[in-house]
Amino acid sequence: MNNLFNNINNLHTTQLGVLRIKSNLKIDGDVVEFLKNKILKKNCNIYKKGKNWYCKIDKIRITINASSYTIITAHYIKEEL
Repeated sequence: MNNLFNNINNLHTTQLGVLRIKSNLKIDGDVVEFLKNKILKKNCNIYKKGKNWYCKIDKIRITINASSYTIITAHYIKEEL
């Protein structure tokens, strides 16, 4: 988790990623800044699985490539039981 926080300013996404995330989350504006702010919240559940970081907060799951810090996607998730 410290690696993700230490590299928070390296987070980025592709043009297609921006379109996908805006569509999935129904947001306008800078998606990278929006997601950085979510990740930095104290109640964000962050874990690494395989080659990706996963961040869950406010019913959103963010997927980030662990080596390039590319935000792959972000989408709403159903409440987990």
